[in-house]
Parts: sequence; structure tokens; C-alpha cells
Amino acid sequence: MDYESSLDRAMEDVPDIGGDEERLQIPDAEAQKDGAFTRFTNLGDIADTLSREAEHLHRFIQREMGTSGKFEDGRGRYNGTFTDQDFDAAVDAYVDEYVLCSECGLPDTRLVREDRTPMLRCDACGAFRPVTKRSTSSQQQQQTEAVEEGKTYTVEITGTGRKGDGVAEKGKYTIFVPGADEGDVVDIYIKNISGNLAFARRD
Repeated sequence: MDYESSLDRAMEDVPDIGGDEERLQIPDAEAQKDGAFTRFTNLGDIADTLSREAEHLHRFIQREMGTSGKFEDGRGRYNGTFTDQDFDAAVDAYVDEYVLCSECGLPDTRLVREDRTPMLRCDACGAFRPVTKRSTSSQQQQQTEAVEEGKTYTVEITGTGRKGDGVAEKGKYTIFVPGADEGDVVDIYIKNISGNLAFARRD
């Protein structure tokens, strides 16, 4: 068998890792009001799609939304009133931190531990990075960069959400801005805040 034929045959056996995070088809979050609580009814299904432990995703959502709750039978139950959009935004934030590779942008990653430090290992490009928790100093800085409902701010759009919204960061807040593109510097009006997630419109 000549070299070209051998190369063609080898390439056919290589798994397809091309593309980007769009290959990750995450189901839309489904919220269900339950008195003073809100159920995230398909949390377990979304965790399965992300190849992550549902309890891990649940704990992250509690932190991002600034609430308490519990996880059982594939569902999360949280104190307060939340919408599908709130849960979608929390899942997007989780994917950015715990799923997508920071080097190649692909979702082909695994959470592992090295000396008790959580690390994200990419099976596509081999990148290996720590998953860092917010430090006390960064939390103090976040207090000075509070975001309030009904206020206007100037922010830089540093990313794009799963549904195409522009994403900005300010202090501890992840801000979703429909109609804004990565790289834009825009004036925004904060419509509502849910935990560490803020939803805005261009001002």
C-alpha cells in the first residue's frame, strides 16, 4: 500500500473533532413554578448532555443565582422565582467555566483532580488548565463593582451566549445583552438581576 493510500485510510479513522461549541446541542432549560420555589425540571438531562455530574451543575446554579435549593430525581428545586431564561443563562455560565476548552473552544473536556485541585483536560487539543474558584480579594473587588437594576453602565462585550446574546462581565456579574456582538463597547440598561446573572438591553 503506497503512502497516499495509507494516509487516506488513517485519516478516515481519525475522529472528527473539528468545529466549535455549536456541536454541543444543549436542551433549553425548563422552569416550573412551585409556590415559593421554582423547579428546573430537565437539569439532569442537561447535565447528561454536558457529561457532567448533575449535583455539580446544581451547586453551580445555586451559587450563580444566589439562592438555595436541592436536587433530586433529575430536577433542581430553588427558593425564589426564576424563568427559563434565568436557568439558560446559568447553564451558559457553567459551560464557559467547566465545559468549553479555553484553548480550542471545543466541549471535548473532562473534569479531573490534580493534588485536590479541579482541572479541565481537553481530549481534543490536550490543553490542561485549573478551574479556579473566586478568591476573597476578587470578591472584595466585586463588591465595588456592583450592578443595580434600573441603572446604566458602559461595558465591553467579551463573549456570545448560546442563544446569540452578547455577554459582558462586571464584578461578579455575567450580563446578557441581546443585539450586541463580541468586541462591542456599549451602553446598557439593567432590566433585572438574578443572583450573579444580569439581563440588559442596549441603552
